Amino acid sequence: MLDDSALEQQLTQARAALRDASRNAVPRERAESVGEAADGRIRVTLGTDGRLSAIEIDPRVLREGSEHLAEELRRAVNAALDGQEPAVDAEPMPDLAAMTATLERIQDQGLRQMREMSLAISENMRKLQQRS
Repeated sequence: MLDDSALEQQLTQARAALRDASRNAVPRERAESVGEAADGRIRVTLGTDGRLSAIEIDPRVLREGSEHLAEELRRAVNAALDGQEPAVDAEPMPDLAAMTATLERIQDQGLRQMREMSLAISENMRKLQQRS
């Protein structure tokens, strides 16, 4: 059985490990996504942050007029957006800071209860020994 100081040391180590885990947790980023239009003559790239990072236009597309260019750009951007993977997994990232705080509170309550139980047992043992 652990004495109070050994138990408190283990709790301190567990809390430190939880804090380290929450500091080092990095959410997954999106993969880069590319969309094309105008038979591959317009190419749009969305970066890992979900924002537009590059537009490549074959100069031949410019000859077809601004309305056609705008329509094809819209198609390329929408194709890139459609090709993006979600920024997070199907399961959301847990809030490790909140979990750490909750675990610390529960550990503190458990430690207090163990001390109270230990005192009550010691008191009952003392009373039993006095009766003998």
